[in-house]
Amino acid sequence: MSDNGDNGDTIVIEVVYPHPIERVWHALTDREALGVWLMPNDFAPRVGHRFIFQTTPQDGWNGIVHCRVTAIAAPRRVAYTWRGGDGALETLVTFTLEPAAEGTRLRLEHTGFAAGGPAGRTIRDILASGWDSKLLRERLPALLERLAA
Repeated sequence: MSDNGDNGDTIVIEVVYPHPIERVWHALTDREALGVWLMPNDFAPRVGHRFIFQTTPQDGWNGIVHCRVTAIAAPRRVAYTWRGGDGALETLVTFTLEPAAEGTRLRLEHTGFAAGGPAGRTIRDILASGWDSKLLRERLPALLERLAA
C-alpha cells in the first residue's frame, strides 16, 4: 500500500512475514543480508554510520545511494537517510518491526519527497513501485525463507 498523503511526501508499505522478528531484523541490519535482497553495501548498524548502496547504473542514475544511519533500536526500528546518485534530494527510510500473530509485521516509511517538487514525486513513484513489488514482496521473503532453512 502506498500513502501519498496530501503532499505526495511518503511511501508507506506494510507486510507481514511468517518469520520471527529476530530473523527479519537480521535481514534489515546485516550487511550481507541487505546485499542479497536490496543492494550491495557497506552498512553497519551504528547511528551516524555513513554507507552506500551500489548497483548497476541505469537511465541516468549512477547506481549509488548515499546513506547515513539515523536510528537503531534492535530489534524494532532502523532508519537511514537515502540520497540517490548525485541528487540533492535526501529522503528518510524507516523500517519498523512488531510481532504479529502470523509472525512479524514490517512497516516501511520512506519520506521526504515533497522537497524535491515534481521531480521528487517522480522519484517517489519509482521507488514505491520497487519497494512494493520486487523488494518487499519477492526478494526479502525469499531471503527470509533461505535463512529459515
